Amino acid sequence: MKILVINAGSSSLKFTVFNFSWLGKQTVLASGQVECIGLLTASLIYTKTGKAKVKTEIPLNEERLLTKKYINHSEALKVVCDKLLNKDDGVITSINDILAIGHRVVHGGEKATRPVIIDEKIKELIVECTHLAPLHNPANLAGITACEETFPGVPNVAIFDTAFHQTMPPESYLYAIPYELYEKHGFRRYGFHGTSHHYVGKQTAKYLKVAFEELKLITCHLGNGCSMAAIDKGEVVETSMGMTPLEGLVMGTRCGDIDPAIPMALVNDCGMAPRDVDILLNKKSGLYGLAGIGTGDMRDVIQAAEKGNKQAEIAKNIFIRRIVKYIGAYYTMLGGSDAIVFTGGIGENSAPIRAGVVNMLEALGSCLDPAANQGCTGSAAVISTKDSKMKAIVMPTNEELMIATQSVELLLEEGKLKVVSV
Repeated sequence: MKILVINAGSSSLKFTVFNFSWLGKQTVLASGQVECIGLLTASLIYTKTGKAKVKTEIPLNEERLLTKKYINHSEALKVVCDKLLNKDDGVITSINDILAIGHRVVHGGEKATRPVIIDEKIKELIVECTHLAPLHNPANLAGITACEETFPGVPNVAIFDTAFHQTMPPESYLYAIPYELYEKHGFRRYGFHGTSHHYVGKQTAKYLKVAFEELKLITCHLGNGCSMAAIDKGEVVETSMGMTPLEGLVMGTRCGDIDPAIPMALVNDCGMAPRDVDILLNKKSGLYGLAGIGTGDMRDVIQAAEKGNKQAEIAKNIFIRRIVKYIGAYYTMLGGSDAIVFTGGIGENSAPIRAGVVNMLEALGSCLDPAANQGCTGSAAVISTKDSKMKAIVMPTNEELMIATQSVELLLEEGKLKVVSV
């Protein structure tokens, strides 16, 4: 049973094809992305499992050159389908081989609390939430429309980034601003990276051989974008990102928590336009702004710090300190925690960052095992000592697999797939 997962961004279309076997196993058949959507020229990056990654330019035909017609999501998906059907590199023999399509959708507001089969009402909801995710929701919807055109009759499922966090109580999601702003405009905390937090939470439970609903977890998704979640018995009670992904931890280029008066000061005292303030806080802050080395990549920041760059060292320490600050708050909120879970590009691969965090958690009952931490790169492992009361665990995320699995489970539940349960 072949399932296609689509993550449509404003300038890219990422895809993964999974095969769900009758024995309940899932394997990746192919994956990749089309880059530079919205431009005259684009490229396809494609990997068939077991073969090397290949990057090819999408030909610029005469009609496109003359009319200056940009490549859109529908055209990008057709390029993907041609590759998937290719005699040598393809993984399907017909578009009818794809039985379901799962879509990452960034914002579902308060109404989207679980995976849903996409119909006109769901598309209206995605549009309705566009003001909360103006860069993402329109692109997500474009990917859905492209799939409906290319795969007519195939069920499409939306998995919302915000859905897993909708179990938060009002005390967690409301801001201390006039309540009418929440009622009229939806100004509240929504949280993001929900699919990742959900996946690593469930995988951690499986790894520990304990029911997900019996655990108290603090999950840390650390990458270019960073967020944390406090999960109590399978439900989120707190998360660090807010109405937008800007709030919370220090990130690659995002500032995270700052005094809310700073943006007003940038406008009133520094003469910046609101649009430029938005760019500054989202694209030029975080590690990028703090380290001053021309990049927000943690690997480069650590390397610069190791070479004696004091500004980079401070940036790294601020990044760690903010995580520890949230862990302390979440630990208290949960009344203790069974484990702190690291995931994402930094969380899975950066031993120095994990060490910096765990070494500050001794008061909470977590002590680092340096050898276990140093030996762990991108694989599930316990990196705390055996006598630690709160385990420190590395758990690789797989949002695409979570999207595919949730899509299949929903469609089976709704009777839209006539196959045995996975």
